[in-house]
Parts: sequence; structure tokens; C-alpha cells
Amino acid sequence: MTLEKTYFRPRSIGEAVRLAAEYETDLRYLAGGTDVMVNKFQETDTSTCLIDLTGIEAMKQTQQKNDHLSIGALVCLDDLKKIPEISAEFPLLLEAVQAVASPVIRKTATLGGNLLCENRCAFFNQSEWWRQAAGFCLKCNGATCLATGGTLNCFSKFASDTAIALVGMDATITVLDKEAEYTVPLEEIYTGDGLDPRKLDKTALIRSIELPIGRGFRSVFKKLRHRETLEFSSLTSVVTIDQIGQVKIVLGGVDPKPVVVIGTIADDKNELIKKAIKKARIVDNDVYSRLYRKEMIGVYLNKSFEELEQADFLSNKLAS
Repeated sequence: MTLEKTYFRPRSIGEAVRLAAEYETDLRYLAGGTDVMVNKFQETDTSTCLIDLTGIEAMKQTQQKNDHLSIGALVCLDDLKKIPEISAEFPLLLEAVQAVASPVIRKTATLGGNLLCENRCAFFNQSEWWRQAAGFCLKCNGATCLATGGTLNCFSKFASDTAIALVGMDATITVLDKEAEYTVPLEEIYTGDGLDPRKLDKTALIRSIELPIGRGFRSVFKKLRHRETLEFSSLTSVVTIDQIGQVKIVLGGVDPKPVVVIGTIADDKNELIKKAIKKARIVDNDVYSRLYRKEMIGVYLNKSFEELEQADFLSNKLAS
């Protein structure tokens, strides 16, 4: 039986949330569609109501508010490079954006959409007939995790590269729901549960992303994947140091949520790296093996700290 499908294109945030409240049992917000429509084609997303947000101009604006830069959730990834404040204050975000998919996809995909892209797994992101032949996994309402053989936990990997960069720079998001509007640190919306990876109601809408201005972030971004374009991450790593000496390590692609380790420049970097490796719950659900990805965490983080130290050395030398 073919299910009836419903499509809306609201012109305001309020209208979008009102429609979401009406259809909350079976809805999906649509922005660039580069993740949602692929999942629908593979039948891993079976929602029948689409609420297209692309007509909401208020969510495409970027403005400075006191000590924060507010970026609308519907700003396309490719358009971020045209915003002077981002180039000046947050080049890490642009580096992460350049690692997402391909140039054509970046002209359509939005920043908010990339923060919410579905967790991925080699046993889940397949066609319907492939998944049926292999045996449905926990994420497809099956009985076991095909990657681990377990029956309780799904370890589908966190896939957003921009989220890793934004978490590294202490980003917050402003969320509008049918009940209220609130602001929360970005990293807090991710649960670490591959089956239900976000602490957001279906009706919740990310209106904007806020980044703190004047923190003087120095950073290194690295991504492991087979090809320079198109591929989702097998490991994304970010190391940031701000002007007061906070060190933040953030990993993606090796856990159902971003792996975060916070320290200071006075801490032993080797201990910070060990802590990051230990926190990552890596399973064999990727084209690269679990052991290889685990080893590459150490390689990437050591190289990142070396590059930051080298940059500091050159900066001090030029200053003298």
C-alpha cells in the first residue's frame, strides 16, 4: 500500500513549527536535502510529511550580536566563505566545510542540516534489499547490531565534519520548539546513542548557530577518508587552543557522538591524547578497520599538536 505523502513550504519559522506540531508523529524538516533525500531513496527514512524550510529568509541571515557571531541554520555551506567575519575569526569552520562532500553538494547543503545529518554505518547505509539480505540491524528495527553482534547498543558513527569544528570553538545553537526557544551548547544535543542520536524533539528547529568572537582560536583540522571529495568521515579530528590557554580535542567518525576532551596548555598533551583515544567507542562499521582508525587518532592528534607548536614557534620568531 502506498502511503499518502504531505509537503509544506512555510514562509516563517512560526509557521514551520506550527506545522511540525500538527504532524509531529511522522515529519521531517527539509533544508538542502542532501542527506534526507538520499535516506528516503534508500528507505532508511520513511517519514511521509516533509516541511521544506528553504522559503524562510530569516534563517539565512548572519549577524554579529555583542560578542557572538550568529549564523542562520539555512546558510549554505558554500556561502560561508563569503562571510568576512567567518574568514577572519573562524577559518577552522571553512576548513571543515571544504572537507564536506563535493563542491556541488556544498552549494545546496546547509550548515544546520549538516549538524543534524544522520549517524552512519556500513551495515545501515545500504539499499533496502541489501539490508534485508544481510539481516536488519538495530537501527533498522532488527534484533542485533551487525557490527558487534550485540543486542543492546547501536554504535553508528557521528558523521558531521562542521559539528566537530564548531564544538571545538564552543559553539552554541538557538533552538525553537513548539514549547519555547532556548540556547544550548552544540555538543549537548548529541546523545551518544546510535539509535536516537540527538536530544531534540521532532518538532525542534535549529534557528541559528552562535560562535564566540574574540577567543583567538588556533586550530588544526584533519579528516580520514578514501577520497578527497564525496566520502563521509572515517575519522575527523580537531584540536583548538584559545587565547587563555584552553585546549579542546574533538573527534568525529569514531563514536555515535563527538568525542570531547578539554584541558589546558599546561597539561601533558600525551595524557590528553590517551584520554581521547580511550573515550572513542570504535567498532568495525567502516571501510577502515577499528584498529586502524584507533591508531590514526593518535597519529592525527600528535601531528596536530606538532603543527600548533610549530606555528607558535614561527609566530614568536617573527615577533622577536
